[in-house]
Amino acid sequence: MTTFHYIHHSAFTLSDGKTTLLFDPYLEGNGEHLMPYDIKADYIFVSHYHGDHLGDAYAIAKKNNALIISTAEIAHDAEQHGVRAHALHIGGSHRFPFGRVIITPAFHGSGIAGGHACGFVVEFDGKTFYFAGDTSLFGDMELIGKLHPLDYAFLPIGDNFTMGPDSAACAAKLLNAKTVIPIHYNTWPIINQDPEAFKKKVESTTSSKVLVTAPGSSTEL
Repeated sequence: MTTFHYIHHSAFTLSDGKTTLLFDPYLEGNGEHLMPYDIKADYIFVSHYHGDHLGDAYAIAKKNNALIISTAEIAHDAEQHGVRAHALHIGGSHRFPFGRVIITPAFHGSGIAGGHACGFVVEFDGKTFYFAGDTSLFGDMELIGKLHPLDYAFLPIGDNFTMGPDSAACAAKLLNAKTVIPIHYNTWPIINQDPEAFKKKVESTTSSKVLVTAPGSSTEL
């Protein structure tokens, strides 16, 4: 079983009991009061360089000797900060000891000169996960789902900075993942949303199920 722990915002971990993957580790304001030294991770995925996604990635990586996986610009910056990193770019893939990673587009600011925001398709523990990162709805999500049949899709629903619930519901239909997990909402008032309303919309208009998880909780996937 894969254990999914939702920290908050877009920060979460996936673990098979031996290897832990950490995504966009923004810790500020998390309900568990987690600090970088509390986090155990072997690999850290960074979708873009904005502070609420890069977060404490470098501090956590140094503590754990973890490998940053990101776009070339962020990987180079990580190395400049004394952190191990593996550079990928949009459309590229690489097989790591835990499984294959494919970098996907995300339509959002990169936060770093010359860069591009991204998402990730991650094959891990016998399942295929799609982490959309911060993005708008885009039609090629349908291709992502067709090329990489998805077990789980992590989609932002907060609106204002990313897709809102209606666009994310359209994304869920295009991706056709077995299960959709909403993220990037309710961190600040401007992105407050009702995840249960999103769940109802997705499950009434697509074949996907929606798993709503409270920040600070763990779920077996």
